[in-house]
Amino acid sequence: MKNIKIITGHYGSGKTNFSVNLAVKAAAEGKSAAIVDLDIVNPYFRTADFKDLFEEKGIRLIAPDFARSNLDIPSIQFDVVELAMDEDCLIIDVGGDDAGAVALGRYAEALEQFRDNIEMYYVINQRRYLTNTAEEVTKLMYEIEAAARMKHTAIVNNTNLGVETSLEIIEESRSFAEETSRLTGLPVIYTVYPEDIAPLSDKQDVFPAKIYVKPVWG
Repeated sequence: MKNIKIITGHYGSGKTNFSVNLAVKAAAEGKSAAIVDLDIVNPYFRTADFKDLFEEKGIRLIAPDFARSNLDIPSIQFDVVELAMDEDCLIIDVGGDDAGAVALGRYAEALEQFRDNIEMYYVINQRRYLTNTAEEVTKLMYEIEAAARMKHTAIVNNTNLGVETSLEIIEESRSFAEETSRLTGLPVIYTVYPEDIAPLSDKQDVFPAKIYVKPVWG
């Protein structure tokens, strides 16, 4: 069965790192995978920066025309129907907030035919500015949906503080994610942990992730 995952969220929520992990995981499972870098707003932390990794894993990358250069402009063209038909797994990494979601809205009508195979994940990070409360992230989620002309299907709790992330920080964020779930009516499908501190537990939502995205100041 074809699977399309659309990843949205606030700037700096970690959605790009999560998207990269999804693509690598799909390839490791023997699936053909493609990832679309639909972030035409933010020049940092983008999936196009991992071109070499994707080539190594056999993952198809679709990125803006001038991605990874100082000439980057908001220009991207791709055939979403072709990608959805050709690949087992299609991941679309959307730009931050409602401004980034406008680009996704251009493809909403074409994606409608695949609605039964689409999962649209809203990535939340309580440790990011302007998304500290469930009310704040819920408001932003509805703004993203309006711009994208599509509805989310689940929440990904990606609360972290970069290299300072600890089990305590993530576990404390679970109540925040649960309250967001209550307000939106959406399930929390994953709670993301850096793979080196991911707990061995029976919690079904634990998603161990490798840290691919590094701070630009690092």
